[in-house]
Amino acid sequence: MKVRNVIKSGLVCVLFASGWHADALELSIPGHARLTHETQSELDDYSFAVGSYNGLTVPSIKSTGRVVRQAWRLEGSDLTTLQILSPIRAHLEQQGYQMLFECSDVECGIFDFRFGISVLDAPEMFVDLYDYRYLSARKTHNETDDEYVSILVSRSGANGYVQVVHAAPPDVVVSIATSETIASPEVQEETIATLVDRGHAVLDDLEFESGATALGAGPYASLADLARYLNEDSTRRVALVGHTDTTGSLEANVLLSRQRAASVLERLVNQYGVGRLQLEADGAGYLSPVMSNLTAEGREANRRVEAILLNTE
Repeated sequence: MKVRNVIKSGLVCVLFASGWHADALELSIPGHARLTHETQSELDDYSFAVGSYNGLTVPSIKSTGRVVRQAWRLEGSDLTTLQILSPIRAHLEQQGYQMLFECSDVECGIFDFRFGISVLDAPEMFVDLYDYRYLSARKTHNETDDEYVSILVSRSGANGYVQVVHAAPPDVVVSIATSETIASPEVQEETIATLVDRGHAVLDDLEFESGATALGAGPYASLADLARYLNEDSTRRVALVGHTDTTGSLEANVLLSRQRAASVLERLVNQYGVGRLQLEADGAGYLSPVMSNLTAEGREANRRVEAILLNTE
């Protein structure tokens, strides 16, 4: 329903696999990411971890085929490793990949896991032994043709690091392309500038399926900016208020708008690490339009979620 497909904050790394059964693998890496390393092996073996270090080894599945390795750097990023990994995981699941294994530093096995898997050398990839996350996933086409992907995320200083490994069967031709969809600094700062100046701002890049309450996978520049603003000072608080057009009853629209605002709240908490006490969620239904509901353009504008700056005193 809502709806405005504007510039998104994030860099999309696309691994295209052309062949009779293959689909494009698309990974959305949030923030300002830069590709620093890329290799492709026509025929190679690669082991994807499927368990934590067990005292002897790291359990793994070996794939033989075409293997692509990439390293990405998020420079000047304050995103946590979980905030980096979450949208990547969501996009994998949307494309039909099943998670095989996921862990973080201590759960993985710290040193033994890190040195039990294949990691690109510095400076392309850096792994903080006490701040990294790993996942492996598989997409099954038939009994013999599986695609695998692994993601390793870590941080060092002000930079985030992402290693991507994708393996496909030998008969699948794999090539690489990238597509940047990073919002300019002016666009990224607009949401917060409006929020501070006027006391409220529309999060106008959010997307919901028609009639649905769940927020789309994103990533969304407005949420990244709002989260950054809130995470800078734990005393800052906002209310998220959903709005609708006049289709349906007031009661139904208030409920729908409240549920959408709540979905945005959960995304800020679970993906961006915003404190739950800094957020409220409610719905106004169709009681606060910004345009006439007599036109399609007006109805679209009225279907929105706004952030309202709350008094911190």
